[in-house]
Amino acid sequence: MILGVRTRFGYPENPPASTDLTIFAPDRLSILTNRRLAVLYRPTTGSAPPGISPGRRVPPAPCLERRPGVRCHPETVHRLEERLPVYRKETESDFSDEPPSKSAEPPHPDHQAEEIPAFFLARKPPTCGPKTRSFRRLHFPDVADAEWNDWHWQMRHRIRTLEQFENMLVLTESERRAMRQGGSMLPVGITPYYFSLLDPHDPNQALRRTVVPVQDEFLRTTGEADDPLGEDEHTPVSGIVHRYPDRVLFLVHDHCSTYCRYCTRSRVVGQGELMPQKDRLQEGLDYIRRTPAVRDVLLSGGDPLTIGDEKLDWLLGELRSIPHVQFIRIGTMVPVAMPQRITTKLARMLKKHHPLWMSIHFTHPDECTPESVRACRRLADAGIPLGSQTVLLKGVNDSVATMKQLLHRELMMRVRPYYLYQCDPISGSAHFRTSVQKGLDIIQGLRGWTTGYALPTYVIDAPGGGGKIPLQPGYLVGREGDDVLLRSFTGEIHRYPDPVAVEVTA
Repeated sequence: MILGVRTRFGYPENPPASTDLTIFAPDRLSILTNRRLAVLYRPTTGSAPPGISPGRRVPPAPCLERRPGVRCHPETVHRLEERLPVYRKETESDFSDEPPSKSAEPPHPDHQAEEIPAFFLARKPPTCGPKTRSFRRLHFPDVADAEWNDWHWQMRHRIRTLEQFENMLVLTESERRAMRQGGSMLPVGITPYYFSLLDPHDPNQALRRTVVPVQDEFLRTTGEADDPLGEDEHTPVSGIVHRYPDRVLFLVHDHCSTYCRYCTRSRVVGQGELMPQKDRLQEGLDYIRRTPAVRDVLLSGGDPLTIGDEKLDWLLGELRSIPHVQFIRIGTMVPVAMPQRITTKLARMLKKHHPLWMSIHFTHPDECTPESVRACRRLADAGIPLGSQTVLLKGVNDSVATMKQLLHRELMMRVRPYYLYQCDPISGSAHFRTSVQKGLDIIQGLRGWTTGYALPTYVIDAPGGGGKIPLQPGYLVGREGDDVLLRSFTGEIHRYPDPVAVEVTA
């Protein structure tokens, strides 16, 4: 039942056959308060309704003013009947010109809602996931929980040798030959915890592909280089990469808990050239101190969190004492590959040096375990904003479904997706690199189908030191007259009014 009708511009002296009106209904006031409908208005005379001067707005009933969802008093209804001859007479809206509603379609397999594992929401997640528990029983039965959960033990017992790999995995001939050749320039090393996540029988399992060497690493293709980003050319002192005007990359250590086979610094990591001695770190600190343009310092390596608490505390304190350093960031894979490192003591120490930000290297949903959930929760509870940096890898995470699952799980861990990197063209990386179009297709397959918080920025780190260049699918189609043409996430074309600016004079 219509309670009130008023035109957007008042009643004209000679109203047209159809007038744009706003309708209020007692059972749907909260929904339709601002909805405009084309309601047929046929006045009985050529003048305005009784009591309404020509061109004057219809005064709204009290119950309709800022009180959506409230039914009108009977007296108000009676007054409306007297003042508005169309009241109760023209209740049908003309929708003949509106396009038909689209029929509901089943969701695409890439966008099926997944059931989040219970430990993501548990007040106290388990200390050990089922795969890790089975792995420990099989390969480390005598290791106590205290040892397993000690990050120093994890570092000392990294799996490195062919003999260890053959005891724990069914190796392919390609993997076996690569191990015999020494894993190219990049050393081999995997923490027992991260090794427990690998499938011992499937060489194509996503996580296994990222950390177990294969012979393809020894094939150098066109466009590849040992230092594709030209970092060495932007290194004024040992460990400092100064490419952007206001920020520096500080390589504080060349060791990692686990070595990724697509590492952009495979020429450096694990070589012992960037050890965290104080005199070398002091050289980098001195450069930052005498360069006032630097306001943002990103600690990387290697992995900065493989440094002990005391030295890391000293380094962060020195950086915080430099007046022009506003932001300190830490790039790390430790919460993923060695979550045992994220202790209460470490979180308490990091909290002293706010504002501090952390970028975590996630690759695949299988890395989102109870252990990594606990680690990220501990960091987030310490007030550290967490972001993720993910490399797009062929056969690992190069599908919309896999990427979406990873991004959603990161958000559940309070980690905001930040960057999706096109894999850098390091030597021997052809088997990891997708086409650029694949990355654009994934971003297009995500936008509109998930929350904006889950969308990373897809970037290429330009070879030669050009910096990060963001890439987006073609949402801006072109221009037609005073409109720009836009493509929505469903592929439909929409117009947005964008006339050439006209100078307005008083």
